[in-house]
Amino acid sequence: MEQGNHFGKFLETLRGKMSLRKVASKCGLSHAYIRDLELGRNRTTNDVIKPSPDTLRKLSQAYQYPYTDLLMKAGYLEEASTWQTPLQIRLDNVWYVEFGIKSIQYVSPEGIIEENVESLVAFTSFIETLIDHHFVKLDMHLFVNLNKIKKYAPSEGKLYFDTYDEGPCVTIAAISQKKYHQTLLEYEARNTGLVVETDSCVRHSSLKAKFLT
Repeated sequence: MEQGNHFGKFLETLRGKMSLRKVASKCGLSHAYIRDLELGRNRTTNDVIKPSPDTLRKLSQAYQYPYTDLLMKAGYLEEASTWQTPLQIRLDNVWYVEFGIKSIQYVSPEGIIEENVESLVAFTSFIETLIDHHFVKLDMHLFVNLNKIKKYAPSEGKLYFDTYDEGPCVTIAAISQKKYHQTLLEYEARNTGLVVETDSCVRHSSLKAKFLT
């Protein structure tokens, strides 16, 4: 954790004008515990406290703040500038990539390859690589290959990788669904042969700029 109570003050900044009880209702933690985290100590025992990764995941969802970034702020992860996929993985064939606390899962038609790592990192270059392969971040820890979407079900908030509802799918965050709704529809149409896009290079350039903002 950062020296002093810097992380607690950072959590307080994230909360902003939102009440402790409002945050508690969003993440399932008690408002008293959230305040203890902001103060960096248990007010009953005066002991220094550090939130667990699971607690941070709940807070990241409540504040809509990237989970990996919050883990780094809390001292669980070390930032690094680059990351490379394992040699046996072809990103073009991957449906989606999911980040855990100390692992990365690559899910494809061939199954799941899970890579354990000592600590997850900022993945700056790796995320650039994912975007170059038409992946987009659709949840705190989920990157989906747009070229593999076969069915988009807006009412369910789900993306399917074949045309059958019972096939492999992922559930995406509501805020991402709203932001990329039209894009998901366009890729679904293109991937299923309903629409042929002739200016794919220009289209991808605009998408890349959008995803990086």
